[in-house]
Amino acid sequence: MRLSGKIAVLAGSGGRLGNTLAERLAAEGVSGLVVGDVSQQELDNTLKSLTPTGTAVHGERVDVRDGAAVDLLLDAALDRFGRVDIMINNAGVLSPNGRIHNLADADWQMAIEVNLLGTLNGIRSAVRAMRNSNPGSIINTASVAGLTAWPYAAPYCVTKAAVVQLTKVAAVEYARDNIRVNCVCPGVFPSNMHRDTPQEAMQALAGRHPLGFGAPSDLAGAYTYLASDEARWTTGLAMVVDGGYMLP
Repeated sequence: MRLSGKIAVLAGSGGRLGNTLAERLAAEGVSGLVVGDVSQQELDNTLKSLTPTGTAVHGERVDVRDGAAVDLLLDAALDRFGRVDIMINNAGVLSPNGRIHNLADADWQMAIEVNLLGTLNGIRSAVRAMRNSNPGSIINTASVAGLTAWPYAAPYCVTKAAVVQLTKVAAVEYARDNIRVNCVCPGVFPSNMHRDTPQEAMQALAGRHPLGFGAPSDLAGAYTYLASDEARWTTGLAMVVDGGYMLP
């Protein structure tokens, strides 16, 4: 098991990807896992799925837009397990489907607060927990949308591009503290976030992936690698896992 004995915190543990990541962390041998999500129902579902794993698990409802709440999530890990080795910032929201001039300020604000500032809050809290202790690995969920241009999704694209750049800056700033900071840039996989996406838009996106739509299980290995000691010389990476989306 590649993460045997490590302590992990996962913000954004609900939904298909979050749940899959939580289960993968447990399967890879983490000895302690703290999960958080804004939805109590989805958090409960994740906790239920982890019950048979044997990993010591704790859950907290957390809104990543609130930096103090994210601090409490990390404090829960420190209180229960004494340290944090892995922090995954996976919370995110899609923006409404629309051209830039038709999007409201509130659409931009939500994307900025959750996708960008939520990730920033996770990095800040993780750094406080990891500095002057064991080597740490912070992994952010970005998107190929942050490396390309998706029409009708400007707030999502812009904030995910900011997550990529934030990852790179943090990687440079915290290398001396033995903290690695990387991000995963998934292609599209159908998830709860796409509930309101028009079917024709989903079909168009599917056509852009030479290998077709993926699944959360297709992404979990990237997070596992970046969290593991195998990636001890890897930082500032935007790892693309996209079924070939960026090839055409």
